[in-house]
Amino acid sequence: MQTPHITDSHCHLDFPDFDGERDQIIADAAAAGVTRMVTICTRLKNEPQVRAIAEKYAPVFYAAGTHPMSAAEEPLASVDELVTLAQHPKFVGIGETGLDYHYTAESADVQQQSLRIHIAAARQTGLPLIIHARAADDDMARILAEEHANGAYSCVMHCFSSSAELARAALDLGFYLSMSGISAFPKSQELRDIFAAAPVDRILVETDAPYLAPPPHRGRRNQPAYTAHTARVGAEVFGLEYADFATQTQTNFERLFTKAAQYKAPA
Repeated sequence: MQTPHITDSHCHLDFPDFDGERDQIIADAAAAGVTRMVTICTRLKNEPQVRAIAEKYAPVFYAAGTHPMSAAEEPLASVDELVTLAQHPKFVGIGETGLDYHYTAESADVQQQSLRIHIAAARQTGLPLIIHARAADDDMARILAEEHANGAYSCVMHCFSSSAELARAALDLGFYLSMSGISAFPKSQELRDIFAAAPVDRILVETDAPYLAPPPHRGRRNQPAYTAHTARVGAEVFGLEYADFATQTQTNFERLFTKAAQYKAPA
């Protein structure tokens, strides 16, 4: 019987944790049924390296933006710069961007400015916005809603582990929530309850590799193959067979990441 196919909607394959092992990492993912990955560039100066990984490996797509924790250290992105990068056939999302007041609250103003630039680029390109949100729920909900009122755009709340209120605010705007390894941790029942209250047609799965490995690999380097462990927990959360949940998350990914869904490899 074929292993159900799923997509790791957020990983960081350019990180040095994977140096010298990427061929094996991609092969391990395929063996686990992870037939697509979106690798995320968090500093625009690294975009060429991230793009090269997507160009080398057929299952890999990519996105680029300025991570909120580095927003104060990096040059502010421009809408034009992001729109230009988005011309690449395997560039499928804008970000990750967002707000992180847990470690970097002192740069809140520049984070918010950067976030709005990325939203404008998402709106202009029609590509989904990829959001990192930590310890900034009120500002995040407010800015997402304000900007959505200025013109619609699509969005995924990556590695969602925030409040039920932010989940509802995002879902009310038509956005998606992504389950990471955090949702599989034994102590994450409250987070699983938030996901269980969401429509199953708005759920994605991801690793955020090399971070946040789900059980039974917790505490070790994460990799795209381990998306399957999180997806199995997701199936339990929604009371579905694994194959049915996998199919649903594939449908959800392709509805949001339309450019990845429509991609045709050059002959």
